[in-house]
Amino acid sequence: MLVEKYQRRAYGIAYGMLRNREDALDAAQDAFVKVFRNIESFKGDSSFYTWFYRIVVNVCIDKCRKQKRARSVEYDDSFKRRDESAGVAPLVGNTRPMHPGAAFESEELGKVLNDALAKLSENHRQILILREVEGMSYEDIAESVGCHLGTVMSRLHHARKNLQKTLKPYLEASGSTLSSRAGAGVRKGKS
Repeated sequence: MLVEKYQRRAYGIAYGMLRNREDALDAAQDAFVKVFRNIESFKGDSSFYTWFYRIVVNVCIDKCRKQKRARSVEYDDSFKRRDESAGVAPLVGNTRPMHPGAAFESEELGKVLNDALAKLSENHRQILILREVEGMSYEDIAESVGCHLGTVMSRLHHARKNLQKTLKPYLEASGSTLSSRAGAGVRKGKS
């Protein structure tokens, strides 16, 4: 039941930290194994998700440390599987029909957001994902990350500002594209 309830969140957190699909899947799986082995140590002082989140983060930190020690090997990553889209693994299929243009724009936005998130510091990315994606309260974030509430608020503020700064060129470009599309539609309507 826990896997079914938290697998998407575990993967999302791990991907946010590791920026690699396979590593994120491995980290999520490792976190569930640790939960299974250590469930008796959960005291119930905080929510289960807060405790679980900390386990996922620790697994990701350990994985990062191991990767830094390992010698990197280069290979050609130009081959992309059909089921990969913007580095995010679809755990459940999307049943909504989507217009091809909207699908393209959505995929493009996903890539831009992933690139922008990758440019944030680890602390900023972590806080932003917990608040904006996971919807955690400031208090739960502070407990999960192990810092003061004021630190969470400060990091979130700076993370949002840095993300806005990174996304500004994309938003300006897409805004001018949308304006030109709207203008073309108005001109066609008058003819």
